[in-house]
Amino acid sequence: MRAIAMILAGGAGSRLSVLTQKRTKPAVPFAGKYRIIDFALSNCANSGLFTIGVCTQYRPRSLNAHVRIGRPWDLDRATGGLTILQPYVGSRSVDCADWYQGTADAIYQNLDFIQHYNPELVLILAGDHVYKMDYGKLFSFHQEREAQLTIGAIQVAPEEASRFGILESDGSGRVLRFEEKPDHPRGDRASMGIYVFNADVLYDVLRADAEEEGSRHDFGGDIIPPMIKECAVYAFPYDDYWVDVGTIEAYWHAQMDLLREDPPLDLRDRDWVIHTRSAERPPVHIAQGGRVSRSLLSDGCFVQGRVEHSLLSPGVIVREGAVVRDSVIMTDAIVESGAIVDTAILDKQVHVGEGALVGCGDESEPNVSLHLREGLTAVGKNTQIPAQLCIGRNCVVSADLMERAFSGGRIRSGSMVGSGREQIP
Repeated sequence: MRAIAMILAGGAGSRLSVLTQKRTKPAVPFAGKYRIIDFALSNCANSGLFTIGVCTQYRPRSLNAHVRIGRPWDLDRATGGLTILQPYVGSRSVDCADWYQGTADAIYQNLDFIQHYNPELVLILAGDHVYKMDYGKLFSFHQEREAQLTIGAIQVAPEEASRFGILESDGSGRVLRFEEKPDHPRGDRASMGIYVFNADVLYDVLRADAEEEGSRHDFGGDIIPPMIKECAVYAFPYDDYWVDVGTIEAYWHAQMDLLREDPPLDLRDRDWVIHTRSAERPPVHIAQGGRVSRSLLSDGCFVQGRVEHSLLSPGVIVREGAVVRDSVIMTDAIVESGAIVDTAILDKQVHVGEGALVGCGDESEPNVSLHLREGLTAVGKNTQIPAQLCIGRNCVVSADLMERAFSGGRIRSGSMVGSGREQIP
């Protein structure tokens, strides 16, 4: 069986707000040392799938630097391997770049890349989901049912169903109905954004869609619904851990899941290693008086204060008397003496000044713009938080803010700060 994987990794991830202000969603750090795209890439490598195209578009520099030629995933190969596929000036336009118009268009514009390898099956993946899956089982399911398209499917909470493509199938798994992000879902079986196509079928449906006036060129909205009427479309049932970290709160919850005594996603599984590109860092250093409990710490961390139920990326420093609690702290962030970070996400190289409080006050004041209601505060990359400043709960603070951008001693809960949207009393 000849198969190729195509990973859609160009999404802006706007609902992640400041976390995607300077990077695409698949490049967002996760679980300390990883990036979100590491899960799709590692699943491919662990499944024995070594010819992969990665379609990028929005702010790709961070992702490109991380993926490069695919060496950590054993994808730096003379034949096949990993290829970055960015939009380029093509035959449809001589004046501007042919930006990908949708998920289907991203694959359509790279049909020549796919056809070069003459595959029998094409696996299409989202690059922004966290899960472990043996794609070999998916291929077997597809071939046993003589399917032309197989969709990975999982049950989701009814209140979350409107965020996904919802499908209905019969007892054999054949899909009878599919609705993309319906306002009033008829069920709770959701598409995982994982598709296996027979290659010849994929070519035909994409070419037809490219000529369809008014199409959004989206798999869920434009490709799958008509295929259900004309082709053998099946749903592959998946009942293990899978999460679309599409919002700030979903992103935070997924990482808190990893801190359980028996986490639903086992990162220590040596039979299914999640590979990543790692910088050389010294070992973790817990200084005298430093305390760490129920946390994941990456190489290069230096803890003099207290870390409770949190995830720290490489090079994070927590000074004496500082407290980090229920938080996600990304690479090279510094929490100075006496500062408290409580239920927060700090992006890379954030500096929290002495005695500052991040996540204080009334968590019942929501952030209406981003639907933050659980007391979670997020701070963008490189921002410098002044000493003694108190940042409330459900706040979002933009990237690249210097201390002079803050005035007064307190930012009230539910505020948006930065990018011309300051709400500082």
